[in-house]
Amino acid sequence: MTEARTLDQTLPVHGRGQVGTAWWGMLCLFATEGILFGYLIFSYAYLGSQGYSDWPPSGPPALRLAIPATILLVGSSFVLEWARRNANRGNAGRGRIGLGITIAMGAGFMALSLKEWADKPFALADSSYSSIYFLLTGTHLAHVALGLAALIVLFAWSIAGRVGGGHEQHRALATLYWHFVDVVWLFVFLTIYVSPRMV
Repeated sequence: MTEARTLDQTLPVHGRGQVGTAWWGMLCLFATEGILFGYLIFSYAYLGSQGYSDWPPSGPPALRLAIPATILLVGSSFVLEWARRNANRGNAGRGRIGLGITIAMGAGFMALSLKEWADKPFALADSSYSSIYFLLTGTHLAHVALGLAALIVLFAWSIAGRVGGGHEQHRALATLYWHFVDVVWLFVFLTIYVSPRMV
């Protein structure tokens, strides 16, 4: 009769380190969201190719707000990466400062985007262009808002002392998502603001 074996460790219910189950789940999310944005960008290109004489109706969108918004969002990725690396090295203070600056830069991007929406001479249902413009930029803005929510939670945890050593995965996932949001914006920016200036 064989002796019953007992497990000396309990089954882990979450990943450890920077790469785990959640990391792979995040990559799957990026794949599906990449397809979504690819579809929206294709829709923009398809509508623009249908012979509209006024595409965009009021000419290429102004860059007055879009360029500083882009600088804020892209720059925030570098700040967040700096914050993550410092936090992983045990420098919680610098990590917290970087997180706070990233949140402020992301909020600045949202404020400039909403200001641009308010300044538009058209509404969502006015034309094909207005519909795809608000849908594409609005979908991205929703992703920025979700990323900001994750960073705010991470910041609150840091203030409470709940994100220390062993929480590298939380920081890695939030940073990875924020980088994804920034890269997607570059494609949106090229589609909405640059491509009309190239025809």
